[in-house]
Amino acid sequence: MKFENKVVIVTGGGQGIGRAISQAFAKQGAKVVIADIDEEAGRENEKIIIQEQGEALFVKTDVRNEGEIKQLVNQTVKKYGQVDILINNAGIGHTESIYTINVDDFDRVLSTNLRSTFICSKYTALEMKKQQQGVIINIASTRAFMSEPNTEAYAASKGGILALTHALAISLGHDGIRVNAISPGWIEVGDWQKSKMAIQPHHSEEDKNQHPVGRVGQPMDITAACLYLASDDASFITGQNLTIDGGMTKKMIYVE
Repeated sequence: MKFENKVVIVTGGGQGIGRAISQAFAKQGAKVVIADIDEEAGRENEKIIIQEQGEALFVKTDVRNEGEIKQLVNQTVKKYGQVDILINNAGIGHTESIYTINVDDFDRVLSTNLRSTFICSKYTALEMKKQQQGVIINIASTRAFMSEPNTEAYAASKGGILALTHALAISLGHDGIRVNAISPGWIEVGDWQKSKMAIQPHHSEEDKNQHPVGRVGQPMDITAACLYLASDDASFITGQNLTIDGGMTKKMIYVE
């Protein structure tokens, strides 16, 4: 129970990687606050954690809204008295040609992915500073350094998260707050969605062989890294990015 008596906020904690992260911390004894705009998904994950003898609180939160983020932190502190760990996981994508995408759609992606990481970090850091310790982990993406066509908004938001991570690490270090990022590659989350959306994933041999490790990633590959970076075992690590992609970004692919 490495995180017993620790309080963890996970944004985008209702589904996908966020669902897996929140459950992993709960299993390690943490009090987990699930922040998500999807109330159905958030309530479902809260129920799962409680049924498994964990402690969880769902707070419906639109991370594009500064007031709702402040309320999220206030509710957390009111119930648990502190915030020890923040996982900035909330994120959305948008694929559209640069010739047709409008500024509102571009801004919506940056507000959800990048701006929210800054605002959540600001208000949780104010609480962490009081106890002179805390950990912030930002979920970026390998799309910060490689792209497919028509993903400018997503790539920009994830690249910004990496820059924000090292900036925050320097600014907050003297208050005992460590800040790191994780950049997942292809992580299969089909079976980690809310019940009515969950699917059983299937991957072709071609899918698997894109990865030097021979398989597509799973949410547990990311949760293991979160648990490590949030622990005292990683007390000398800050301002860093950990790429978890099965080696995919290092593999040259030739088309015959």
